[in-house]
Amino acid sequence: MKSRPYSLGRTVVLALTLLLFTLLILGRLFWVQVVHSETYAEKADRQYVTPAGNIFERGSIYFTRKDGELVSGATQTSGYKVAVNPGELRDKKIVYEKISRIIPLDQAEFREKSDKEGDPYEEIANRLTKKEADAISALKLPGVSVFKEKWRFYPGEKLAAHALGIIGYKGDELSGRYGLEREYDDILSRSDDHPYVNFFAEVFTDLFSGGGRGGDIVTTIEPSVQGALEGTLRKTREKYSADLVGGIIMNPRDGSIYALAATPSFDPNNFKGVEDVSVFKNPLVENIYEFGSVVKPLVMAGALDALAVTAETTYDDQGSTIVEKKEIFNFDKRGRGVVNMQEVLGQSLNTGMVYVAKKLGKDRMRSYLYAFGIKDKTEIDLPGEVPGWAKNLESPREIEYANASFGQGLALTPIGLARALASLGNGGQLVSPHVVKEIKYSDGLSKKMEYTTRPTKISQATSEEITRMLVSIMDKSLRGGADKFEHYSVAVKTGTAQVPKPGGYWEDRYTHSFFGYFPAYDPEFLVLLYAVNPRGTRYASETWTDPFLAITKFLLNYYEVPPDR
Repeated sequence: MKSRPYSLGRTVVLALTLLLFTLLILGRLFWVQVVHSETYAEKADRQYVTPAGNIFERGSIYFTRKDGELVSGATQTSGYKVAVNPGELRDKKIVYEKISRIIPLDQAEFREKSDKEGDPYEEIANRLTKKEADAISALKLPGVSVFKEKWRFYPGEKLAAHALGIIGYKGDELSGRYGLEREYDDILSRSDDHPYVNFFAEVFTDLFSGGGRGGDIVTTIEPSVQGALEGTLRKTREKYSADLVGGIIMNPRDGSIYALAATPSFDPNNFKGVEDVSVFKNPLVENIYEFGSVVKPLVMAGALDALAVTAETTYDDQGSTIVEKKEIFNFDKRGRGVVNMQEVLGQSLNTGMVYVAKKLGKDRMRSYLYAFGIKDKTEIDLPGEVPGWAKNLESPREIEYANASFGQGLALTPIGLARALASLGNGGQLVSPHVVKEIKYSDGLSKKMEYTTRPTKISQATSEEITRMLVSIMDKSLRGGADKFEHYSVAVKTGTAQVPKPGGYWEDRYTHSFFGYFPAYDPEFLVLLYAVNPRGTRYASETWTDPFLAITKFLLNYYEVPPDR
């Protein structure tokens, strides 16, 4: 009688164990038959089995529409390939003639591969349709085999190419080489070396290891916005024959990137013919530039925050000023007389910024600019990022700070500049620019990405004041206020900078930039545009005003942003 509680307890434990095991099996059956039915169906298709038993598999990369719908940016597509065993071919001429009636086949290449008597496997054609594969298989030619294959496919062709990147071989290894394909290669890669794993072993593998951790990447890139940006950049580059143009559209409040692009670009579906491999690099994160006057609002914001100046502080502009025996000029070498700090930004006066730098002082100026992150990487989730260059600010020389006050001698990546400028409109916060919002793992779980922000040195009040000054540029200074948005506040600044060369600057080469954020006092969008060595135009206001206005109007309409004034 005393043993009954023990027997009853053992029975309960056994029953619970059996129930748990049954649930695991049922769950696994659901996993195999429903969640991964397509994968296992392909493995069961033995008609065109791959000789190595391993069909290329890779996770997908998705864009996100404004309504949350996912759109494929990088995926897989399937087809068929033809291979020959040279030692089993009976009449190579007849084989070539019969196959070439179905698909285009290079005769010299076929002859070279079919003559490799010691090689049992030579691929002679790839990426065939099922109709073509069935027709070749029906020939029943000895030594000729048709296999199923998969390959990477980018539905948007050049769309977001620099963000997506490519996959390619490095030796025998096929993996991501640029962009997100490289940055998230460990997530996107699939291992299929053992496609027929024992069922029960697989159940316990999933139970104790948490399943495979490969997955799909969901980005913040909005395909319509990306397309609009790329179209604008292409037209601008063609109009001005620029060496390179680029742009970023970002949410300045949290760093989500809706679009980023540069041209020249490439089609990741057909990149083998690219002659200059440098086109694969992403200049938005891997190149640094001197951007000139778009840096002025950063210095001005520091001076406002330190109470060194106000928007109404005045100085006497003589058109030039002497710093350590070097004469610094305004862009047009003209003086304006007594003007205030609003006009220094509105008319982009270099002499005025030198005045601001002197009032702020070297130590404080350096401290504020460093707080904007100008010499640091943003840690964006794209490979190859380089830090900004601001070593001149370590110099004791006054001239270095005078030059830096209007953007000369400071070099930033476009994404680094975008991050710094975003803090002007978001209350002084340095966001983490990013393009990935979620990882959807193949085991059914998902991970929402989290990104940090940190404060700069400027206050909320300073953010509002510098924003007011930049809105005044849009409303009054840019083309005399002709393009003012009646119902939206838009903060803007242009920049025209000489392109540096060893020992100085080119006299006839410039980098033109333009940035803006809106609605200005609670911004949803920041737009940064730049062109390297545009021809036939001198100033950024000529190059970029119309393209910026077009993008701004598109975003306001597309997202149905309510008026803020």
